[in-house]
Amino acid sequence: MLAGVSVDYVTRLEQGRAAHPSAQVVESLARALRVSPAERAHLFELAGLAAPGAETVPTHVTPSVERLLDRLSGTPVAVYDASWTLVVANQPYAALMGDPTGLRGNDRNAVWRNLLGRGSRVRHTPESRRAFEAALVCDLRSAAARYPADSRLRALVAELYANSARFAELWDAGAVGHHESARKTVEHPQVGPLTLDCDVLTVAGSDLRIMVYTAEPDTADAERLAMLTVLGTQTLATTAG
Repeated sequence: MLAGVSVDYVTRLEQGRAAHPSAQVVESLARALRVSPAERAHLFELAGLAAPGAETVPTHVTPSVERLLDRLSGTPVAVYDASWTLVVANQPYAALMGDPTGLRGNDRNAVWRNLLGRGSRVRHTPESRRAFEAALVCDLRSAAARYPADSRLRALVAELYANSARFAELWDAGAVGHHESARKTVEHPQVGPLTLDCDVLTVAGSDLRIMVYTAEPDTADAERLAMLTVLGTQTLATTAG
């Protein structure tokens, strides 16, 4: 569950029936097992893969970030890489934005999901939608400039450019920037709308983004968020945010 890998596939790996796991799967397992950097490199070697280097988008969640997630177990928190691909999300985040464990490939990328996919539970006006899309594309352009050798990032940009006129328009504009903190209203199918502060923190040295949702104390939004934390994802639809 922590790695976002099915029980069946983990079983086949353990039994030696799945001989060629992808780099994404190996990275996910290393993160879930909280291995050391040396053990992570060895895990990639066992899988017949080269451990990602400095030229690729980092996806390794450091022990300090893992500890931070543990301490924020009652707060919706998700970790994204520099390309805005979801790396890991805790249970409160899954309850708020939809369980992401079944998402694969570009479905886990926020830029792709908002420009080509199903979007998210965040409510937008036409103006805020355009500003949000521009911020995401600007941030992705910055990441592409930092990691020009990352083949997955290049493929993501190529697919977006070929299939989204809005992305192509924004990309050709040439702007760079960052998707920053904002106040968002989440339309939840069970508890209704929640207006929350969404803070985006960047992890120095690993280029990860930690997205944290909090509610103003002693408000109806705080009560709804607390209710979601208790309910978990048992009856919630699986639409990632």
